[in-house]
Amino acid sequence: MAYTESNMLELGSPAPEFALWDSISKNTISLEDVRGEKGTCIMFICNHCPYVIHVNEELVKIANDYQHKGIGFVAINSNDVKNYPEDAPDKMSIVAKVLRYPFPYLFDESQDIAKAYDAACTPDIYVFDDQLKLYYRGRLDDSRPKNLNPLTGKDLRKTFDLLLDKKPAPELQYPSGGCNIKWKNVI
Repeated sequence: MAYTESNMLELGSPAPEFALWDSISKNTISLEDVRGEKGTCIMFICNHCPYVIHVNEELVKIANDYQHKGIGFVAINSNDVKNYPEDAPDKMSIVAKVLRYPFPYLFDESQDIAKAYDAACTPDIYVFDDQLKLYYRGRLDDSRPKNLNPLTGKDLRKTFDLLLDKKPAPELQYPSGGCNIKWKNVI
């Protein structure tokens, strides 16, 4: 698994629409369904990536801390499940239940949504304001598997605090990093 950093989509970009199958509720969930009153966090994750496994617990804590403040959350898995069966929808449901995801965990089978967001890695995190304009894209914090930096979610938490206080987005935004999205082979 090659370490890949996120693409830095231009701030102010509108959130691309989606309607994807949710591995938890078994319903189709749209952007409007997960949109928060004050902001929306869209996370590209998967089941098997060690970088996602490393941050999963903190993602759950952050969602639990900020959902009641008006931030909507959703996770999307866009990996090729033919070559990475551990990321298949039936396994997504298990992971979501075991980790108690407080947000929908959607499956992007066509990978069109990952392409629309210019997602490159897992985890890849996007925060949109109340008008669904991109406010932040990047990392949770500087912790990675096998480094000694504590997992705190400080970059994402700071972003939400600024957004909720109606302040400008953080000037320094560092790309996220992790496993590359497992794209389907195009022949």
